[in-house]
Amino acid sequence: MNETEMASLYFLHRLPGVGHKTLWKIKQQLGSFQDCLEGNADIWQQCTLSPSIQTAITKARLETDPITLLERLRGDNITICDIEDPEYPDMLSAIFDPPYLLYYRGDITILQELCLAVVGSRRATTYGRVQARRFGRELAEQGIVVTSGMARGIDTEAHLGALDAGGKTAAVLGCGIDIIYPPENIKLFNQITERGVVISEFPPGTRPEPGNFPARNRTISGLSHGVLVVEAKQRSGALITADFALEQGRDVFALPGPINSPNSVGTNNLIKQGACLVGSTKDILNEYGLDNSGEPVTIQGELQFGSNPEETMVLQTIAHETVHFDKLLECVDLSIGRLSAVLLQLELKGIIRAMPGNYYVRV
Repeated sequence: MNETEMASLYFLHRLPGVGHKTLWKIKQQLGSFQDCLEGNADIWQQCTLSPSIQTAITKARLETDPITLLERLRGDNITICDIEDPEYPDMLSAIFDPPYLLYYRGDITILQELCLAVVGSRRATTYGRVQARRFGRELAEQGIVVTSGMARGIDTEAHLGALDAGGKTAAVLGCGIDIIYPPENIKLFNQITERGVVISEFPPGTRPEPGNFPARNRTISGLSHGVLVVEAKQRSGALITADFALEQGRDVFALPGPINSPNSVGTNNLIKQGACLVGSTKDILNEYGLDNSGEPVTIQGELQFGSNPEETMVLQTIAHETVHFDKLLECVDLSIGRLSAVLLQLELKGIIRAMPGNYYVRV
């Protein structure tokens, strides 16, 4: 696509009422965004543009130059990728009615690699946060691109896990790429743009309205070979992502959780409905033929049980539940001083994490 055509496409997408369906219609019926932008009522009627869009085009042409707008966008380090661009992600282009164009910062080519979405509740439990970070890290260690939505809770932890491993991660936004939401994730946003990619199907300036997020979730699953739901309530945006994944022919994985936890109702129901139950990263790797050697896949940071009897005893007690120090003291045959030393060693190895209130949890 030449410079003028790209500028015309961006110019049109910025206008009120011009979404991806309208862009598809213009392209299919007129063949050129420049012709549409420079046209008149007779031209616009050929692709049945609404009177409000026609008025918006007429007004905007008098106020703004398309090439100037495109240069300003690039000056903000934002790149456009339309569906005809070779860099447009193949997985996303294969879904029904994909977004016509994407805005991004970072390296969009990573989305041509094996991508797996890790999603879940914004109001995640400690269990959910720990597991999301663990899966994000371990998937990235195996060369998988971790995709998610940069929301609070599970999404944030999944991205952080991938970054912890020095791996690749992609964030899909439900707002314009010039708006960081939630605002406390500004550091995470910058880290992802440096070591992965942040993308949006919404033009810059688009606020994070609730109606944007189903489309965002559809794009997350569309980019990914599979979706892992870590935690989800009975009604959850993560379950919407799983539904889109099924419609798109993607794999759906779910992490089981405590039966008395509201945040695990959705994931446990997904398993009942046939989602692949995941107990470890190896369960996912095996689905994609990444363990063809017949040997267990080595996950960095996993403790080999038996290498240290005291550590093994403590880990068997902690499992993946949050456990208080006093409870550990009751269950293991160690003095207070020795237990404290073992816990410190496990924490330094990155196998457990100390939580507020003298609690401990497996990572």
